[in-house]
Amino acid sequence: MGSGEGSALPGWLALCLVLSTGALAQEVPATGSDYGGAGLVEMRNARFRPDATLEAGAALRRQRQFWFLSFQALPFLETTFRLTDRLDGTRGWGTTNDRAFDLKLRLWEEGPWRPALAVGLQDAAGTGIYGGEYVVASKRFGPLDLTLGMGWGRLGTGADLPNPLGRRPRRRDVGQGGTPAFGSWFRGEDVALFGGVEWSLPALPTPFGDMEGLRLKAEWSGDALRDERGGYPARSTDLRGEARSRLNLGLQWQPNDWLDVGAHFVHGTDALLRVSLRMDPARPPAAPRRAPPPMAARPETGSEAALAGALVGAGFRPLGIEVAGAEARIAVEGGRFPTLAQVAGRVVRAAQPHLPPEVERIEVAWHRFGAPVARLVVLREAMEGAAAGLGSAEEVLATSSLQAARPAGPGLAAPGLAWAIEPRVALQLGDPGAGVRWQAGVVAGARHGLGEGFALAGSLAQAVAGNLDEGRPSDSRLPHVRSDIARYAREGKTSLPTLYAERIWALAPDWFARVTGGLLEPMFQGVQGEVLWRPHDRPLALGIDLAWVAQRDYHGGFGALGYSVATGHASLYADLPVWNLYTVLRAGRYLAGDWGGTIEVGRRFESGIEVGAFATLTDVPFRRFGEGSFDKGIFLRIPLQLLGPETAARAGAVIRPVIRDGGQRLVVDNPLWEVTREGRVDALARGYMGFLR
Repeated sequence: MGSGEGSALPGWLALCLVLSTGALAQEVPATGSDYGGAGLVEMRNARFRPDATLEAGAALRRQRQFWFLSFQALPFLETTFRLTDRLDGTRGWGTTNDRAFDLKLRLWEEGPWRPALAVGLQDAAGTGIYGGEYVVASKRFGPLDLTLGMGWGRLGTGADLPNPLGRRPRRRDVGQGGTPAFGSWFRGEDVALFGGVEWSLPALPTPFGDMEGLRLKAEWSGDALRDERGGYPARSTDLRGEARSRLNLGLQWQPNDWLDVGAHFVHGTDALLRVSLRMDPARPPAAPRRAPPPMAARPETGSEAALAGALVGAGFRPLGIEVAGAEARIAVEGGRFPTLAQVAGRVVRAAQPHLPPEVERIEVAWHRFGAPVARLVVLREAMEGAAAGLGSAEEVLATSSLQAARPAGPGLAAPGLAWAIEPRVALQLGDPGAGVRWQAGVVAGARHGLGEGFALAGSLAQAVAGNLDEGRPSDSRLPHVRSDIARYAREGKTSLPTLYAERIWALAPDWFARVTGGLLEPMFQGVQGEVLWRPHDRPLALGIDLAWVAQRDYHGGFGALGYSVATGHASLYADLPVWNLYTVLRAGRYLAGDWGGTIEVGRRFESGIEVGAFATLTDVPFRRFGEGSFDKGIFLRIPLQLLGPETAARAGAVIRPVIRDGGQRLVVDNPLWEVTREGRVDALARGYMGFLR
């Protein structure tokens, strides 16, 4: 091998090409930053988690605690909600909190020669204290991942260069927070360069085996501020609270697909501990499921009486059984299963030993809360083959036929009692006295069906622990329809959240109606009516709900406070053609008497987990709305059957940056969309594996 100057350049080029293409052939997983989302230490890089990754964690240091929830909303879009408990830089003592929402968008992926490139917004819709924008590139060379970027705003306080987009003043108006600062993005007199290296270390031998997934990080930060004293930019460096150093160092350990732990040294002064947990909502960890009962051989004769008993034993309430030649029609209500495929599969298994041998088609009519939500015709032979391992759930789906659900005939809605006891947690984020206020309790609920879709239902709640009752009094300038949550928690530790009479029924094929009257939810009582057109074979639905309600007193009993309002909305529900996305659009009048609209966008995975976000804008000006400017939040819904029990129930959480009174809707049991949404072609196609579960 030659050693002259003529051979050195081609050799280095060849080495870089080998290292680069080797990294692409075996992608190195991204690691998390202190602010949430994939990155170096504090700065983001151009790396992303796998699509749909849900990550929650904290980064803890002196005078700062960052709590974050990140979601890889789309393959190219990372979203992060962050709650910060921090030193009150304005006063120079004590603590306060800040809420922020970040976005990072991939512009293009890494190639053999081209680095990955991303653009991002930090604190895009918060108070702006941490607000900044950046463009960043990352390139791998074997175990090394190099990053170089440019930051504006808080990420440009290092002030290395004049702003290449023009030295335009950057306005930082904290105001009520919660509004995108469109006029300030990528503005400012100066920008800062940032960058760093992440080194994937080889496996480290230990007495317990090789320790894999270790990363060393070194970062030159674009953020020169250690705290927010005096804001930025400031004329006096004494007011800026500058960091001692812009060099941040870290050691991070990511041993598997769900854990990320790091120890960092930032700003030349502070040690920091970072820990986060991750989950793929499409393939979440789940408790072992009990195998479905085996499918018996076809009998020589059948018995409808025995069939009804078998359906009861499988957890259903039989509403009607009819056998005519080669077809059997079975109507059931309820059940312990959340999807149509699971319901149909269990009904066919229970019915098999009691149907005449000549029956080849089984029509399963599924009713929920008195309304027929689906009518599915299943080929008996396809289910037999799949249960015996000679076929598949795909074949059962391909040979099935979903038809419009018909209104129930007389006598097809038998009375029945259902009850449950479950935990309940209420959260409030962003109270100045505590970043998180919460109340945990126990709720016992029951529903007694009276037939023909009529029912009586109610619940009793007992608070057990928490600090939600210590929240500050509301300063809202609107009617206090939600912001008195702390007072409700304090005075209603034992309460009746709901107590109502209800009817849910089908007006015509694919048309549904509901009327509910009584104590509708913990804060309001009255009457509400709803009509929904939900075609079984189309990716959309339309609904209208109207209500007259009065605000309940704080004790959670039957008293009222004297405030009443007429409220209602027109709603459009639509499945989108990509990434299992759906959207809900609403327009109408809200509980505080304000008029406006809500947009909700979510992703629903095959596991049944849903993750999404919503925002509501009404005719209430931002300043009158108060802190947060407008209602918005993130929601997460998880089927409880993932935890082991056979149940159709789901646990849900809504994370709002702050609870105010504008843009608030009634929260009632059994809205028609939730009752009927599983009776659609889209839902059946997503949950078809349930035929064999």
